[in-house]
Amino acid sequence: MRRGTKPRLGLALAGVVLAGAGWADDWPQWRGPNRDGRSPSRGLLQSWPQEGPSVAWRAGGLGTGYSTVSVAGERIFTMGDLEDGQYVIALSRADGAQLWRTRIGPIWPEENFPGPRSTPTVIGGRVYALGTDGDLLALDAASGERAWHRNLKADFGGSQMLAQGKVDWRFAESVLVDGDRLLVTPGASDATMVALDRHSGEELWRSAVPELGEAGVDGAGYSSAVVSEACGIRQYVQLLGRGVVGVEAETGRFLWGYNRVANKIANIPTPIVDGNRVFATSGYGTGAALLELACEGDRVEAREVYFLPPETMQNHHGGVVLHEGFLYSGTGHNKGFPLAVELATGRVAWGPVRNAGKNSAAVAYADGHLYMRYQDGLMLLVEATPEAYREKGSFTIPDVVEESWAHPVVVDGRLYLREQGELHCYDVADSP
Repeated sequence: MRRGTKPRLGLALAGVVLAGAGWADDWPQWRGPNRDGRSPSRGLLQSWPQEGPSVAWRAGGLGTGYSTVSVAGERIFTMGDLEDGQYVIALSRADGAQLWRTRIGPIWPEENFPGPRSTPTVIGGRVYALGTDGDLLALDAASGERAWHRNLKADFGGSQMLAQGKVDWRFAESVLVDGDRLLVTPGASDATMVALDRHSGEELWRSAVPELGEAGVDGAGYSSAVVSEACGIRQYVQLLGRGVVGVEAETGRFLWGYNRVANKIANIPTPIVDGNRVFATSGYGTGAALLELACEGDRVEAREVYFLPPETMQNHHGGVVLHEGFLYSGTGHNKGFPLAVELATGRVAWGPVRNAGKNSAAVAYADGHLYMRYQDGLMLLVEATPEAYREKGSFTIPDVVEESWAHPVVVDGRLYLREQGELHCYDVADSP
């Protein structure tokens, strides 16, 4: 939906519909099953025809915003600003028909890229979603009925990093569910990160992150947390306004922090975890770093393995994926030039490449390939290999008006592309 238009409940456009289909895989949260941008799908097209993959269906009435989708069972979940509020929306996975929508809070009242950025998290018959105004809802996945509600500002004094003290893009985190714990990042001095009981919404612990350094600004960033088992300690790794940190999952105890990767505008990309290593990056002329986590008694130390200056690598908000020891992303602030970097050494294997895409690029991995979506709506299929940059197909998402920023989702032979008020579903399975 573009600004000023009315929502169209249940609109699904013509296409190939697999009614009653059984689904082999899910994408139940931000960046997929493991929050790493990697799809479990196999048997996908290894190149695209000139016109791009075929359209399975298109659905409308989703409202303004940059949320992508989560996919679980028979349903798809996303968020959007409609005329009377911000909503969590459920669609049929078979044909895109709208099943229910539940108001989560007020709409984004400003012209500064309005609408939600958060992606709902789905587990155990519940949907967990965070609105831009800090409203956190637990909903029944089948009906959209509310189970509980918290607010990150009212309950925890939450606030985001302010871009040089001026711009606030509000809460953009996609909440992490880990067992019975739900993790959110209010960004307050005494409640930087908070764990709730996912069943009841009751507080389990709150973590106060100490000062990390001069880089960046105080408050929550616009990133989403991931789980690490580094040093044998289950921990949550998150990129904040002052840098990347790790807190103990069981207690919220602060374990380690690293300041150099923070900027003063917006720290956005989700960190990459690999064994005892953490890779973090941000844009606005900042750079990227690989950290090695080491235990010293009950302490964890984050040791910098290397730092890549922004001229070598910086990621704005399109994210990074790790495949067979190499990192793939767009680089250059708001540029999205494809780049391949060896994780262990920081060596650039290829890139940056100046292709036909404009501005930032969001990336996902599936079946040996990168799915790169550019701000102007160009979609590229790129082979995920350190040998060379190889495009395997392209197409343009129709009717792009606003910035085309929502991350691509590839699951069970389908490519899902949220474009403001519409969701485009493409068939990318390699049919026999």
